[in-house]
Amino acid sequence: MISRQSLAVGLHRGRTELRQTARTPREYLGHLTNPAMFLLTASFQTGTIPGSPVPSSRMVIAGSVAALLAMIAMVWLPQQLATEREDGTLLRLRGTPGGMTAYLVGKTVMVLAIAGLSTALLLAGGALTTDSGFPRSADQWGTLLWVTTLGLVALSLLGAAVGAMLPNPRQALAWVMIPMLGLLFISGIFFPVTSMPRWLRITGEVFPLKWIAQGIRSALLPDSALVAETGQSWQHWQTFGVLGAWTLLGLLLAPRLLLKSSRRESGSRLAARRELVGQRSY
Repeated sequence: MISRQSLAVGLHRGRTELRQTARTPREYLGHLTNPAMFLLTASFQTGTIPGSPVPSSRMVIAGSVAALLAMIAMVWLPQQLATEREDGTLLRLRGTPGGMTAYLVGKTVMVLAIAGLSTALLLAGGALTTDSGFPRSADQWGTLLWVTTLGLVALSLLGAAVGAMLPNPRQALAWVMIPMLGLLFISGIFFPVTSMPRWLRITGEVFPLKWIAQGIRSALLPDSALVAETGQSWQHWQTFGVLGAWTLLGLLLAPRLLLKSSRRESGSRLAARRELVGQRSY
């Protein structure tokens, strides 16, 4: 369990990192690129979801929200962790009681804030350009809130575990992006999962992204879009169960992997890397 002290330190750390990001144009402008790209993709969609009067563009917007969450938690976050392992941040936390847990809490705060802003921009843009956008009822707003929050926590913990295993930040894209593209495909993010072979659907159901996307669709699309869902149901209880299971697994794995990763570091190895970087700069 997370102690009260670790939680308080982690929340403070997260707020500090958010202020630093807000003061760095390169950082926040980079996070605005993905929503713009997904909006452009949705604007080119024509036709409707097979068997439903719902425009395909609305399904793309819902899938884009899930894809944004995955890219922030599973691509951006591992890169951050690998970078901060190399610059000595994790090494300094190793001897601090509860330091690794507080670090994870801080990163989760960062992910939640960035994802919340990106999602709001994407939904607002969808409402203006594709007649998609925001939930239409209080129940749908509640569904969007718990699915995105629980899904982000699960993905963030998984991303932290991946980041702990990355050899260095320069290899993050090669190690993470290709598996991520495969996961986006088998999760049925941008097209009906019922169009995929059964064995591929079953494989996608093992991972959290499929359930996050389905939960978001249930919050943004009308029930007439259920014809494209497995079992013609939004399966909220299954979504909660799978995301909860992945969250518990992440809580067990991520702190241990980060601690193990930090133990591989030492002051001499950090100094050697810095010396090598200094030599290359000349």
